Amino acid sequence: MNWGTKLLIGMGSFMAFIITLAVLMITSDSDDLVDKDYYQKGIEYDKDYDRKSQMQKDQAEPEISIGDSIRIVFNKPMTGIVRFLHPSDNKKDRIVNLNSGIAKEVALPLTDIAEGHWKLIIEWKSDAKEYLFEKSITIH
Repeated sequence: MNWGTKLLIGMGSFMAFIITLAVLMITSDSDDLVDKDYYQKGIEYDKDYDRKSQMQKDQAEPEISIGDSIRIVFNKPMTGIVRFLHPSDNKKDRIVNLNSGIAKEVALPLTDIAEGHWKLIIEWKSDAKEYLFEKSITIH
């Protein structure tokens, strides 16, 4: 087989490959690169960004200390939720309602929270303003 024949066979194989890909792309029902909820996720991203920015603007970042319980101190009385997200097992995730009453702090028992790494997402409202704070913690 000479060099020209090999080149012709190679080009034919490449063309068959390209045609196969084109047919698969045209007959595919879904586009895995486009998220079906992209509009709603965009709105939520904007809302989260605004709440994080408000927290920084008002210097409202809560203080978190971990001992026998998790103690969260806010700069004003608040209501909201805290999400405990476990990075390797979402079955361990927890959501806890928060209400500091007239105080500025809440204490959460660790009885239902396993040891290890967690991501805390705190969403709260104080003086008609909404805030969002995220932090990675380790529970021993």
